[in-house]
Amino acid sequence: MALNSTSGNACPPPMKPASNGVFQGDNPLDFALPLAILQICLVFVVTRGLAYLLRPLRQPRVVAEIVGGIILGPSALGRNRSYLQAIFPPRSLTVLDTLANLGLLFFLFLAGLELDPKSLRKTGNRALGIAIAGISLPFVLGIGSSYVLQATIAKGVDATAFLVFMGVALSITAFPVLARILAELKLLTSDVGRTAMSAAAVNDIAAWILLALAVALSGRSQSPLVSLWVFLSGCGFVVCSILIVPPIFKWMIQRCHEGEPVDERYICATLVAVLAAGFVTDAIGIHAMFGSFVIGVLVPKDGPFAGALVEKLEDLVSGLFLPLYFVSSGLKTDIATIQGLQSWGLLALVIFTACFGKIVGTVVVSLFCKVPLKESLALGFLMNSKGLVELIVLNIGKDRKVLNDQTFAIMVLMALFTTFITTPVVMTVYKPARKAKSAVYKYRTIERKNTNSQLMILACFHSARNIPSMINLIEASRGTQNRNALCVYAMHLKEFSERSSSILMVHKARKNGLPFFNKRHRANCGQVVVAFEAYCQLSQVSIRPMTAISSMTNMHEDICETAERKRAAIIILPFHKHQRLDGSLETTRSDFRLVNKRVLEHAPCSVGILVDRGLGGSSHVSASNVSYCITVLFFGGSDDREALAYGARMAEHPGIRLVVLRFVVEPRIAGEIVIVDVNEGESSHTGSVSEDEELLTEFKQKIANDDSIIYEEKAVKDGAETVAVIREFSRCNLFLVGLKPEGELANALNKSEYPELGPVGGLLVSQDCPTIATVLVMQQYHNGVRGDIKIDME
Repeated sequence: MALNSTSGNACPPPMKPASNGVFQGDNPLDFALPLAILQICLVFVVTRGLAYLLRPLRQPRVVAEIVGGIILGPSALGRNRSYLQAIFPPRSLTVLDTLANLGLLFFLFLAGLELDPKSLRKTGNRALGIAIAGISLPFVLGIGSSYVLQATIAKGVDATAFLVFMGVALSITAFPVLARILAELKLLTSDVGRTAMSAAAVNDIAAWILLALAVALSGRSQSPLVSLWVFLSGCGFVVCSILIVPPIFKWMIQRCHEGEPVDERYICATLVAVLAAGFVTDAIGIHAMFGSFVIGVLVPKDGPFAGALVEKLEDLVSGLFLPLYFVSSGLKTDIATIQGLQSWGLLALVIFTACFGKIVGTVVVSLFCKVPLKESLALGFLMNSKGLVELIVLNIGKDRKVLNDQTFAIMVLMALFTTFITTPVVMTVYKPARKAKSAVYKYRTIERKNTNSQLMILACFHSARNIPSMINLIEASRGTQNRNALCVYAMHLKEFSERSSSILMVHKARKNGLPFFNKRHRANCGQVVVAFEAYCQLSQVSIRPMTAISSMTNMHEDICETAERKRAAIIILPFHKHQRLDGSLETTRSDFRLVNKRVLEHAPCSVGILVDRGLGGSSHVSASNVSYCITVLFFGGSDDREALAYGARMAEHPGIRLVVLRFVVEPRIAGEIVIVDVNEGESSHTGSVSEDEELLTEFKQKIANDDSIIYEEKAVKDGAETVAVIREFSRCNLFLVGLKPEGELANALNKSEYPELGPVGGLLVSQDCPTIATVLVMQQYHNGVRGDIKIDME
């Protein structure tokens, strides 16, 4: 068993990998593997817990990870020496740092994948000017502040390396952190967001070049020729990589086809190449992370290969190993070293210098480029955000004895402060005008007096699984009377998270501030846009594919704002469950159920929840082959009227047969049914009944000579007979029902398991109903009155 104590000044023996167990007298904390497992679990719990607590403040996860590292280090919990010796003993730090740097290696590879050199070449003069100003002024001020620190708390360090490290530390903008802040603030595809992202990407590349220079200058050798050789060798590595790496990856990508899994050999070869590049740059004397970052930048972003790499790595690296790097930094950060008025004054000076250089430099150039003042201030604070790259710079400086303990603590607190203030300050300074104004338009429902007017639909989907039924539903909705009667916006709902794949999605955003796919780069659009473009060419429907990239908590805002901006009459949302091969419904993601609930509450128009059971099969059915039977179940109320209006529009299609079932109470037993009146007041119910009769009278007049439409009235006495009648008509392709049907019969139905589907929709998707038809549940927009759908999340 490894010994815990040593005699004299002898170094402690290395830790053995695994113990024999507590029953054989071994303490697991004395062995490398169980201790590393405990450290990883502790780091995960602390950082994710802090991220959850900071979520209401809309802070990026990097803030929680920096704070978590500081808490676990000597600044907080580490003040208890027993804890520090038990959980983070000095002899375990080598294993911890190795794991942390291995995670950092692959994270920098993912960060390189996030940067697209093609997009950098297209950076406009405005973004380029902002990037240059955001680097140069903070760098100069950083050099100035380095002289003050050298004269006070950083005496005896290498002057040249110290001033370069200070300049780099103050001039950095964290590209990945900035992207996540912009997504949280709903600015990702705005003018401010595009400019900030372009400038930050240029800033990131420049920061890596400056950091390579700083590392080369911070070597142990006193000869300047050694630093020159290190820097030139690094440049040679980059040039050789540019010549060798892209052709190899292009060869791999040609053998990776869209829709097919990427060959494991190519994935493993790439990971080995990342490690080999890290070994080469470490041998040169720069840092292993430079090699992995260069490989990530050079991997082509076209095709499925880059996405497959990210999918394989991001969760393990970003979620498990990368937080170890923040803890490794936290163990080196001792805030207690900042003592006295002088030290706190120097902290204030460094924070002021960092903020002043970034913000003023960015604002001045932005105003010169005729950017409005509010947007210029927002850009200034956005470019001032720091993150992991900042900590990498500081840790390299600490390891190479360029930064002492006190300077290191001051710089870590500066990075934490500048990142923490970014979100609240930008929210205060810049509020997009589009949220303040509410679009005014006439047709917010399908039910309308002028049935020949154009119908605008916002059709949302989660994945390619939803597309066939969505296209077949659009085909059924197009009618035949007016060539331009239907316009559809097909919105792909994508979650933006802390994962690297979210940044890759951002590159698909259109340049007009709306979350459209860029049609010029069709090869990058994937199967989604291709499917809708193909249908658009074959039909008379105008379809515009788009994507909403946002977090699940505020995805409904994107949906509702887009519907209002595009003057949609109805939003169609997929149900959160999909049908399995055995016919049962399986939950896709419970988060989407909450999105549907919020859209029902806040939608500026009517809403339809589509329970997809394969309408028309697994592919698009051409107009000449459409043969659907659509059934409308009518009980009464505004939602049922909306379902009937939609059904009447679908009946215009020559391949559709419409059946309208109106349920009425048998006169002889009226009053025997137990009535649960959910309406407040008699007048509103009476008004609804009169509107129902008016619509039905008009509908029956229109279909008098139409053989494709069948209207029946079914007199039933209770809920059981109602269910029996519905089962008789279960052999159809699509049911159209209202979310909140009115009347005695609807109230007599059992309460639905899914409140967002209402009693009738819930019945149709339950195991008690034998139908395999697709169900569309309608909620009609009514004078700004929002739905009140209470959903208990599973």
